[in-house]
Amino acid sequence: MTVRDVMTKSVVRIHPDESVAVAARTLAHYNIGILPVCGGDGRVCGLVTDRDLVTRCVASGRSAEGTSVGQVMTKQVVWIRPEAELGVATELMGSQQVRRLPVLENGRLCGMVSIGDLYRKGEKPEDAMEEISSGISARK
Repeated sequence: MTVRDVMTKSVVRIHPDESVAVAARTLAHYNIGILPVCGGDGRVCGLVTDRDLVTRCVASGRSAEGTSVGQVMTKQVVWIRPEAELGVATELMGSQQVRRLPVLENGRLCGMVSIGDLYRKGEKPEDAMEEISSGISARK
């Protein structure tokens, strides 16, 4: 089974020029924790999480209305191709300590895959979760 078989195809995304306030409202509205940041051409230029908004904007005293997503997003994006096997996605999530991966085809966003998606399809992501968790506890 491939990533294409389990990924979420309709992905909410945001432009880097949008404000942190818009990103926060979007995350809340869709009850999600991450937004791919895409330019007008559909290419992913970053990711922004609820944690990014708090730690890189609010906690540092910046204005949510006056700060752009591009200023607080994570620019180095770990991603996967839709034809990758699920085991590859599990290994990548574990080694990179991420719970979600943007799925790119020809450089453009075509979906997102999460640990939950893998689990629902019978993949056993426990190893990835263990690696993610060990990385978190090691940073404390």
